[in-house]
Amino acid sequence: MRVMKFLLLFVLLTAVLVACDKGDDPTAATAVPAPTTAAPTAEIMDEDSGTAVAAETAVPEEAPVSEPTPDTRPFAGNVPAPEFPPGLDWLNVERPLTLADLRGKIVILDFWTYGCINCMHVIPELELLEEKFADELVVIGVHSAKFVNESDTDNIRQIILRYELNHPVINDNNFEVWRTYGANAWPTFVFIDPEGNVLGFHSGEGVYDLFNQVLIGMVAEFDARDLIDRTPLALKLERDDLANSPLLFPGKVLADEANGRLFIADSNHNRIVVTDLDGVVQAVIGNGRSGLQDGSYETAQFFRPQGLTLADANTLYVADTENHAIRKIDLAAEMVETVAGNGRHGAFEAMEGRGTGVALNSPWDVLFVDGTLYIAMAGQHQLWQYDPATQVVRVFAGSGREELVDGSLLSGGLNQPSGLATDGSVLYVADSEASAIRTASLDESGTLQTLVGTGLFDFGDVDGSGDAVRLQHPLGVVYADGLLYVADTYNNKIKVIDPATQTSTTLLGTGEDGWRDGDQPLFDEPGGLSLGNGRLYIADTNNHVVRIASLADGTVSTLVLADPQGLLTRVAEGGYTGKTVTLDAQVVAAGENTLNLQIDLPDGYKFNDIAPFLAEFSATGDVSLDPDSATVQQVAPSFPLQVPLTVNGAGELQADLVIYYCEAEAESLCLLEQVRLLLPIEVGSGEALEMAYAVPLPPELGGGE
Repeated sequence: MRVMKFLLLFVLLTAVLVACDKGDDPTAATAVPAPTTAAPTAEIMDEDSGTAVAAETAVPEEAPVSEPTPDTRPFAGNVPAPEFPPGLDWLNVERPLTLADLRGKIVILDFWTYGCINCMHVIPELELLEEKFADELVVIGVHSAKFVNESDTDNIRQIILRYELNHPVINDNNFEVWRTYGANAWPTFVFIDPEGNVLGFHSGEGVYDLFNQVLIGMVAEFDARDLIDRTPLALKLERDDLANSPLLFPGKVLADEANGRLFIADSNHNRIVVTDLDGVVQAVIGNGRSGLQDGSYETAQFFRPQGLTLADANTLYVADTENHAIRKIDLAAEMVETVAGNGRHGAFEAMEGRGTGVALNSPWDVLFVDGTLYIAMAGQHQLWQYDPATQVVRVFAGSGREELVDGSLLSGGLNQPSGLATDGSVLYVADSEASAIRTASLDESGTLQTLVGTGLFDFGDVDGSGDAVRLQHPLGVVYADGLLYVADTYNNKIKVIDPATQTSTTLLGTGEDGWRDGDQPLFDEPGGLSLGNGRLYIADTNNHVVRIASLADGTVSTLVLADPQGLLTRVAEGGYTGKTVTLDAQVVAAGENTLNLQIDLPDGYKFNDIAPFLAEFSATGDVSLDPDSATVQQVAPSFPLQVPLTVNGAGELQADLVIYYCEAEAESLCLLEQVRLLLPIEVGSGEALEMAYAVPLPPELGGGE
């Protein structure tokens, strides 16, 4: 029935396209109006789950319902899809694509904007479809930005890297494609069949089951007509140019002044990094693979974790955002446990559950107050509570409607809450999608109120007081001494808000994105804040670092992670993810021999004393190594490195290298290179073996392609 409902919607909306066509020229369909609904425009454009219902039940007056005739092809469109406008930036491909390039493929256009949590929810659904229909389906992301910051191509590139998107993405920064196809909500999807005709539209998340059935039907129909082209689409993924670093898109940070610790949500490495307040690594929690697995620090798995809070000196709670779960870490026993959420994306109607028996919805931050864990449930547009004693998880504040509405705790509306702080009497909430800072009384009979912010589409960079204040998608907030420090994320600034006077002033940042220390610092979408020892710790997300701001003089420095134990470069068993380079075969004489390993760094970079160089050697065939020489771990190593081995016949030598190197002038810019070198060996009359590797500087830092 749901497929028929979807197809009926396609018939209706295709009729709208036909009605708008002014002649034989297919470009005349570029003025396709959005499907009409009774909802106000602002609500339709917002990514609230209700838009899926609104779009799905929309019936344009000029499109009467009729039963399909027997010869109707239910999985084929009959109106040519409008061509993509010229002059737009395309990502993940070498050049802009045309509809001719896509002929023979089923195409899904995904209209999204990267601050939209609902748009993020559909990413794993689309990934499953892309994997299942790898030969037949091409997804094209059409990024039509809500916020000004989201319209920048470099920022879209960062989000592609952060969410590991593997399909083409268009920067539709002037809404040209949006208007051409009549989109009216984030996310909206348009299906184009292999002949280049529009099949239909759908809005909202929760699309896998529906789209899977439609794609099965489309593949069957067009295969029967021999119109599917299974040639792989040529891609040039942005991630190919991504430099690895000790941290990768860190989301939140927590300073534990009492115990001299700093906890960092190393989100895209799927782990929690624990250092002292000066950056010396003490522990790494999680093996780096994405997944929902409890256990020891070495075996536990997270999936893009965000918020962090301490219940006591030995209990850390984590908002494991993309696992839709809350994790508890016993810091004394070094064990990770899932206490709420089952790994599945929760439904909007859920109000209460128990522990891992309830499905959560993108928890983004957590805060422990007086025995209760408060959760910023971004995907549900609500605040929730977790009671460790009873394991009950339930709604605390927010109606679930995405709206900037004050009132009682359960009648007021929130908008993708993403940061929490408290003064002991109220919660302060970074209400990101409304660019607002809200308060929620800790007394359950209290209210939800707005400090600054006026609406879902009211944003900017304006200091002042009351309704004049404008923020842009703030993600982090921390309270101290009567003031709120706010990560004004899309403005690349740190703001200070006085709750008593509702005034906002810029503390740090110029509004430009970048990375600069000193008294005129630059940030790039900072996402989390914490205070300790008179210093503000800032998760500078797109710069892949933690910054430290002195509240005494306003200067900013970058936290350099010292890792003498090599914990940041630990690789899970069987989890090698680096690149492999096979060297030319070498000929040496049989008997005792020596391998000379040479590593050359890019100009201007050096090995440092903050983390060891690691080399692990192994051999196959008739080549053997002394076990005592098979592992080399050195801080600031010197080359060539000599390793003894025995050659009795042909074989292969393998060297797994972890290379930690930093810019010579600014040691805060450090990079990681993982590489596996394979050297085939033959027996003859040669002398010592030579294994050399020149570390390339990533293109994003000025290296060659």
